[in-house]
Amino acid sequence: MDEERALYIVRAGEAGAIERVLRDYSEKHRATFKFEPTDEDKRKKLCEGIFKVLVKDVPTTCQVTCLEVLRILSRDKKILVPVTTKENMQILLRLAKLNELDESLEKVSEFPVIVESLKCLCNIVFNSQMAQQLSLELNLAAKLCNLLRKCKDRKFINDIKCFDLRLLFVLSLLHTDIRSQLRYELQGLPLLTQILESAFSIKWTDEYESAIDHNGPPLSPQETDCAIEALKALFNVTVDSWKVHKESESHQFRVMAAVLRHCLLIAGPTEDKTEELHSNAVNLLSNVPVSCLDVLICPLTHEEETHEGTTLDELPSDKTAEKETVLKNNTMVYNGMNMEAIHVLLNFMEKRIDKGSSYREGLTPVLSLLTECSRTHRNIRKYLKDQVLPPLRDVTNRPEVGSTVRNKLVRLMTHVDLGVKQIAAEFLFVLCKERVDSLLKYTGYGNAAGLLAARGLLTGGRGDNWYSEDEDTDTEEYKNAKPNINLITGHLEEPMPNLIDEMTEEQKEYEAMKLVNMLDKLSREELLKPMGLKPDGTITPLEEALSQYSIIEETSSDTD
Repeated sequence: MDEERALYIVRAGEAGAIERVLRDYSEKHRATFKFEPTDEDKRKKLCEGIFKVLVKDVPTTCQVTCLEVLRILSRDKKILVPVTTKENMQILLRLAKLNELDESLEKVSEFPVIVESLKCLCNIVFNSQMAQQLSLELNLAAKLCNLLRKCKDRKFINDIKCFDLRLLFVLSLLHTDIRSQLRYELQGLPLLTQILESAFSIKWTDEYESAIDHNGPPLSPQETDCAIEALKALFNVTVDSWKVHKESESHQFRVMAAVLRHCLLIAGPTEDKTEELHSNAVNLLSNVPVSCLDVLICPLTHEEETHEGTTLDELPSDKTAEKETVLKNNTMVYNGMNMEAIHVLLNFMEKRIDKGSSYREGLTPVLSLLTECSRTHRNIRKYLKDQVLPPLRDVTNRPEVGSTVRNKLVRLMTHVDLGVKQIAAEFLFVLCKERVDSLLKYTGYGNAAGLLAARGLLTGGRGDNWYSEDEDTDTEEYKNAKPNINLITGHLEEPMPNLIDEMTEEQKEYEAMKLVNMLDKLSREELLKPMGLKPDGTITPLEEALSQYSIIEETSSDTD
């Protein structure tokens, strides 16, 4: 009934009547996302009628109302097939100021029309394959970049930027060819980075360092939304950058990483918006070549070093002073380096662990990022080791029991999701400089067995990557408890009575043969398969492992 009345007025009425009836329709269906199939034909005709009104010379308020209704109707994929034509797409491009190359955005009265047109385009492009093809034909990505350049430094048109960026994200998500066009032909990387700089109001103090006002106000909701859309678009543009990174692009990636560092150190209008902002920053940092992530940390300035007349050089010089983390002037300091951004990433990771769900989507990106940073940048690894795996003192509890970051990560090492447990184990392994003995000290053999088996390190040793040779120092408490620590569980256990000591030799032989027979039965019935270690440390069926050792012995004998 609503569609019939609206359609009748749109076809025969004047602008004022059209605006009134469509405003009523818009207010009634503002939150409608599912439509009655029986009215599908009427909605198609209403869309066609609205496009005919939009080409006429009608007041701006009438255009906005028409576009609002079109946006609502475009949520229904089925009605878009007949209305998604090149002519209709061009009408929306014209209203969104995407056709004029030289025209500046001066008429404030036109801004609502531009915003609503961009919203319509977002829905139509996302829901219609025909619209996606027409977007390529009409070179929509280039038009959107041109509109961004017109408004990148103008804060009062954040809504235009936000939906321009959202449409750019949708296009680059649906078409891989557009990602390449944005990256190289349209210079999307510097353009979108500048959009972020503008949203964050960044003031540079050095080539890759920005001024951070810890007491400043949070971002406005509009600035936060704009930044989030820019981060998502940049993610698509740089999604393959780690594969094709060239030396000439290092500067641009470092600038982007510095902007993302600034992003991690500021807050949005709400806690949820801050987490969403930081989540998108983490995703984008995962695309940055790891060699460019050194800008996440930087040497302290003189002002940061000085704290109530005390400098870093004047701190107590006991044997652990160099490894201590000091909180001064709201700055996380480690070995004379500003570690604020890494500290934020660590807290973000812990919050995602505490959520207890969606680990693959929410946790693995930040864990992968911290792992790669630790593998490549020594100061980051040492800081994270200090925070996550501090020197062991109390070993009475199992490594997975407790509320520390270490306890939470060790619990993830036996998670049911293979990807989650692999990246959690890899992170701890890298913090231990890929040394098996060091990892087992913090996790126990049982928790680490999966990683060691996959890496062929069940017999010990270390990984393939090289790390500095500085030694870990054990605490006196750990040294005293070490002889009684259960290597499998990784914690201190009271000595258990040995039942075998109370058996006679005949009883021992009987129990041994009983165990052999049970294992043989399980093996023959294929309920249990004996496994052994190959010379390279990987697991294989026992027969194959024994045959390989026999071959090695024969080869050795022949050589002698």
